[in-house]
Amino acid sequence: MSWIVPVTFVGFTALVAIISWWKTRNDKLDTEEGYFLAGRGLMGPVIAGSLLMTNLSAEQLVGMNGQSVRIGMSPMGWEVTSAVALVILAFVLMPKYLKVGLTTVPQFFEERYDAATRRLVSFIVLFSYVIIMLPNILYAGALVFENIFHVSDILGCNQFAAIALLCVLIAVIGSIYSICGGLHAVALSDSINGIGLILGGLLVPVFGLIALGKASGGGFAEGLDIFLHQDPTMLNAIDAPTLNEPYLPWPLLFTGLLINNLYYWATNQSIIQRTFAARNLKEAQKGAVFAGFLKILTPIIIIVPGIIAYYLYGASALGNNGDDAYPMIVANVMPTALLGFFAAVMFGAILSSYNSVLNSASTIYALDVHKPMFAPEAEDARLVKIGQKFGLIVAIFSVIIAPFMLYMGGITTFVNSCFAAFNTPLFVCLIVGFFSKKTPAFMPKIVIPVHVVLYCILNFGLRRVIPALADIHYLYFTAALFVFDMILVYVITKLHPRETDYELRDSKAVDMTPWKSGKVVAAIVLCVMVVAYIVFSPLVFGA
Repeated sequence: MSWIVPVTFVGFTALVAIISWWKTRNDKLDTEEGYFLAGRGLMGPVIAGSLLMTNLSAEQLVGMNGQSVRIGMSPMGWEVTSAVALVILAFVLMPKYLKVGLTTVPQFFEERYDAATRRLVSFIVLFSYVIIMLPNILYAGALVFENIFHVSDILGCNQFAAIALLCVLIAVIGSIYSICGGLHAVALSDSINGIGLILGGLLVPVFGLIALGKASGGGFAEGLDIFLHQDPTMLNAIDAPTLNEPYLPWPLLFTGLLINNLYYWATNQSIIQRTFAARNLKEAQKGAVFAGFLKILTPIIIIVPGIIAYYLYGASALGNNGDDAYPMIVANVMPTALLGFFAAVMFGAILSSYNSVLNSASTIYALDVHKPMFAPEAEDARLVKIGQKFGLIVAIFSVIIAPFMLYMGGITTFVNSCFAAFNTPLFVCLIVGFFSKKTPAFMPKIVIPVHVVLYCILNFGLRRVIPALADIHYLYFTAALFVFDMILVYVITKLHPRETDYELRDSKAVDMTPWKSGKVVAAIVLCVMVVAYIVFSPLVFGA
């Protein structure tokens, strides 16, 4: 491997670290707001970049490109329709979040319901972060790096050792940002890495189209023509209602997928913590809407290269699940001079996901578990130290677990599916808490366990033994159970309403003046989303 690869990799990675340190060197990290909320000073572009990079990971780059090899443009729905959830976050939920002045989502559950509900939600979220998300991010990121850059061959070791070493490297650097720098350092590094990911990610389809054109004796224009016209079925993002995974039936765009996206973008602490840290409502809304626009563009990076690889190599050469597509196309079409930069971009994407989740785990533990349960009178400086220590423990724990996922096979998928049972009821309890004045405090203690039991019966029980249910996409179950949850909430509220109406308090934490032209910009973003679906449908390029 050319010397330029490690040099450019280290150079870009170091540049991000230096800029992040310089910009945050004077931050007050001994206060709750300073450490956990970046001093409530984040601007719209930084929020947007951090939202995007927390969401995008190396696992998505490989996994979604792998899906596109098999089914074409259909997986773009996971990305493009996120714009709807982000617009709803910006103009429906963000004014309420910032009015209350939250640092964590579980804080609202105590204010609206009771302390027991806050603890229940906190433990659910921490379980998902510590046991599932952080080890998965480390393992998936390390595996992707190994597959693309063959670290085991370079170091002359086996795959397990290479993955373990990469997990340690990711965890150490990510932990420095998260534990030492707080949310401001995390968000700032995310934004810089986001610019690199967009630039580097766009180079893959560009060079891929050039390679596709060269295979036919032409160049970029010929490659683009082949991409657009050789197999129109690959460019159709509108799937039939009866198709199962990994397809995305079109009715789910308005039902199960929308609910899934609303939980992820509007309730998930690791995502929305950066919006809580906005300087004011206007900047929070700018960040969310701009992130929605960027999500509409991400299929160019995480879907299109897979289709190009399908044309270049054929589906049979890309593995049973297509996951070899992205590593193969990167290794074959990216110029050596750019590989180091691209490696740094990939590394930044992994870091962004890891340090964001680690920071959110530390925040929730310090403020929602330790303080109310063990140290209610603790000062901010002590809470920061507690959060940092917890983050360090979690980082070590995740590093120990992550490499062994190489041998776990389908267990990881099973665990992720289990946690999906909690997403919908948590979102239901959140929106009911904001918009219903009469729902009683005990409602979440009924809705959450009932939903979990029903989800497990449907998804892991009846779906496995009843052939008719086996062919139904699991997001239909999400949609159906959402309706059931809302009916259950209605019945509980009617039978046992609160004695006094709940009123949303105003903490006056930030300026609540809304973004004046925000709704117009949001409407344009949603129109772009619709245009994207028209383009990749039988009306234009699909078939």
